[in-house]
Amino acid sequence: MTGERVPIGRRVAYLRVRRKLSQQTFADRLGKSKSWVDKVERGVRSLERVSTIREIAAVLRVDAATLLGDDARPAEVAECGEGVARIRAALSTYGMTAGRDTPPDRWGRAVAHAWDTYRHARYPQLVEQLPALLTDVQRGQARDPQAGRAVVVDAYRVAAALLTKLDEASLAWLAADRAMAAAAGDRVLSACAAVQLGPVLRASARARSVLLAAAYRVAPRDSDSGTPQELSLCGTLLAQAALTAARAGDGRAAGELLDEAAEMAAWVGDGHDHCRTAFGPAAVDVARVVAAVERGDGAEAVARHEAAIAGDGWRWLPLEHRAAHLVDAARAYLMVGDAERAAKALVRAEHFAPAEVRHRPTARALTAQLSTEAPILELWHLR
Repeated sequence: MTGERVPIGRRVAYLRVRRKLSQQTFADRLGKSKSWVDKVERGVRSLERVSTIREIAAVLRVDAATLLGDDARPAEVAECGEGVARIRAALSTYGMTAGRDTPPDRWGRAVAHAWDTYRHARYPQLVEQLPALLTDVQRGQARDPQAGRAVVVDAYRVAAALLTKLDEASLAWLAADRAMAAAAGDRVLSACAAVQLGPVLRASARARSVLLAAAYRVAPRDSDSGTPQELSLCGTLLAQAALTAARAGDGRAAGELLDEAAEMAAWVGDGHDHCRTAFGPAAVDVARVVAAVERGDGAEAVARHEAAIAGDGWRWLPLEHRAAHLVDAARAYLMVGDAERAAKALVRAEHFAPAEVRHRPTARALTAQLSTEAPILELWHLR
């Protein structure tokens, strides 16, 4: 991709599979454990020592510069590169460019269409839409900071959501930060903007406190007196805080936060998309799967996944949400050594939303890993 680099762990996974090495064989040649290799490839463990990077490069038969640079990037990951560069340029204008103003009501229609495109996981199309949309919104905001403020927040949110999918971390952070700035002073809009901070900040030590502060600021005094918007925002932020806790190894806190989110979800119900959250009981069930994966409990993740997709609420989740969940399910199946079911989960994700698998680096890394481990992929050729 142009701009942000593919994380080194995913580059290692791609090169390892290209050399036709299983994780175990690769680990043996490095003198490491299979678990160590898995954590490196998933980005859980960072590679900071030059000597270790050189050892990995030697086993993969590439030089360290190739391992650290852009040469290992598969072509599929780079397909949206030019569009991402245009989004970067649009975010850099700060509304200072000359041009004809677009009325806020037209922003609203354009932003709603952008969200619809995202919910259907049409990422290449959204990459093409966003530069012009962001330019119009920022130009209008510069003329009148109060005009269409909710639409401005929504525009930055959808940009942050897409950029997170594409692993453009710094750009996603910039878009989310712009959303927070535009929402300042309004507790509901601030909570809306904070929803996009969750995925961006998940690896940060401060993420949980930031998300909880946003959640409890918008929380109603009683669940039975709260609006669906308040409950959806608060519940979504609690679920995101739970995933941050799970990644940090705090399973107890993760479980408690998800239980709290589940109580709110019961009031909201499935089949809604209040404040672009798609929050409801099914969303919490899916979050429990991710939390188990983050904790490294593959067996629990698999069991919860199979229960979640059997429920009626599953079909009400947006296509993007279902496909993303199936990618997480593939990770869970790999954790328990079931490569065939992992592959089937990816095939099903590709059926729901092809771009989720073809353009999301996480999914591509899983595909690369499975290409030598699951016979079903012999019949599945991603272009």
